[in-house]
Amino acid sequence: MAGKKATAADAELILKLYDLRREAVMRQARADMMARFVPKSFDEFAAVTKGDHPLNTAYRMVSSYWEMAAGFVKHGALYLDLFAENCGEGLFMFAKAQPHLAKLRETAPTAYVNMEWVVTRSKEAQRRLEVVKKRLAGMTAK
Repeated sequence: MAGKKATAADAELILKLYDLRREAVMRQARADMMARFVPKSFDEFAAVTKGDHPLNTAYRMVSSYWEMAAGFVKHGALYLDLFAENCGEGLFMFAKAQPHLAKLRETAPTAYVNMEWVVTRSKEAQRRLEVVKKRLAGMTAK
């Protein structure tokens, strides 16, 4: 990605992604995932992936949204570092999943592959992920 700069089309896509986050059902799902989904173990993480979990719909909506957005980056439709600067919530979801990826991928081999791709290729995403992990550690300590 060196040498490439964000374009007006990249900015439009970021704004569209932001606009989609404001839809009422998505807004509630996002709120639930940020406040109510704070897994302290793989079992707690895996529980939300089951259809009978009360947060399953919110989990699927939010995690698939950020995977889709990261896929835009992975396939060149959106500039990597512009996305990294604007995907804090996606990084927060990834931080919740990252400690459990190996075990999670035993049954869901494509789980979080796009966000992982973003993080492994962007110093900005890596920097922001570390900040998010510190916040998450404070939440899980409670």
